[in-house]
Amino acid sequence: MLNAFLQAVRPAAAGSVPVAKVSYRRAAVGGLDIFYRDAGPADAPVIVLLHGFPSSSHMFRDLIPALADRYRVIAPDYPGFGYSSAPAPEDFAYSFDALADVVETLLTDLGVNRYVLYMQDFGGPVGFRIAARHPERVNGLIVQNAVANLEGFAASAAGTFGPYWGDRNAETEKPVRGFLTAETTRFQYEHGSSARADHVSPDAWHHDQWLLDRPGNDRIQLELLYRYQDNVGAYPQWQAYLRAYQPNILVTWGDNDPFFTAAGRDLFKALVPATEVQSYDAGHFALETHGPEITAAIRAFLARVAPAA
Repeated sequence: MLNAFLQAVRPAAAGSVPVAKVSYRRAAVGGLDIFYRDAGPADAPVIVLLHGFPSSSHMFRDLIPALADRYRVIAPDYPGFGYSSAPAPEDFAYSFDALADVVETLLTDLGVNRYVLYMQDFGGPVGFRIAARHPERVNGLIVQNAVANLEGFAASAAGTFGPYWGDRNAETEKPVRGFLTAETTRFQYEHGSSARADHVSPDAWHHDQWLLDRPGNDRIQLELLYRYQDNVGAYPQWQAYLRAYQPNILVTWGDNDPFFTAAGRDLFKALVPATEVQSYDAGHFALETHGPEITAAIRAFLARVAPAA
């Protein structure tokens, strides 16, 4: 039994099998063109990677092939992100309910009805909605710097978004627009990663910023950042789901995140005592600096909750 477990956790030996090939695909979902990355055996257990802000499935470029030898890995870009359609807010009602609807429909159309959800940042509101709607489909949750309680917000973030949510106008929008700048995008990647600063690829923030800077994308992001308050209102529902269903949870947390705090990290174990928590000397995008450690933790978790044949 131990040997079987170790075999499931361990990546395939170099040269023993071909390196997992990532496919770059598109699907029509509700009139939108949704881009997603897909890798691994079609009949293997599925892990769905849900990206954060201001990123896209690009943030999982290294994780996908590291898991796809034994698992099917699906990583979509939400509407308004990455290479998916980005209609103007007048043409698509941007909200986290809508993003979750798109991802859920994509998975249904792909015939995927059981999965582990990996959720980072914006991926939390998307994933928790899907999990609460369909707890029977969830083999497990992997939470990486995504929160389900108000205490999980850093005071600085609350100070920026509270006024915007309370009274949306040009004045309260100004500090929120700061989240769309190249300086802030780079800050999100580099802050808290000083111990491994040379592991943070500049490709990551340049890629994100190039997409943020597309004409009209600022209006999309400002709408979603405004609608983030809907998530705060949904926290009691998500917490009730966690208490009632006690899902398998792995928390992989960058402890130096400037936006989400230890109180956000610790909520999951408080509600689901069997939660496994792995903390790292990392920032908001912990995969950039601690990819190998997080990958190993994920593989061990998957071997337990969704073992591959």
